[in-house]
Amino acid sequence: MSYYGETHSERLARKAKDAPFMVVGLCGLVGLVGYSIYGFRNRKVKTSIYIIHTRVAAQGFVVTCLTLGVAYNLYNKFVKPKFSPPSIEETLDKREQ
Repeated sequence: MSYYGETHSERLARKAKDAPFMVVGLCGLVGLVGYSIYGFRNRKVKTSIYIIHTRVAAQGFVVTCLTLGVAYNLYNKFVKPKFSPPSIEETLDKREQ
């Protein structure tokens, strides 16, 4: 699939629709960088310890996002179809095939 000619905002919107947790990851990145800059200026611990704590926080955020993403995809693939009836369009598509 080729997406030539789309603007940055259109590309971000398309990516957000395809992978909603990407937006959460970008917001987390911006938040963590902002918190790190603020904390680095107002720290009361050694720089090496502060950097280690920041790295651990970033890794924890990534693991949390990945876990939520997997849970979301599993819910949409296995749980949601069992509890929601098929739409009229899906029913008609199956009959035509």
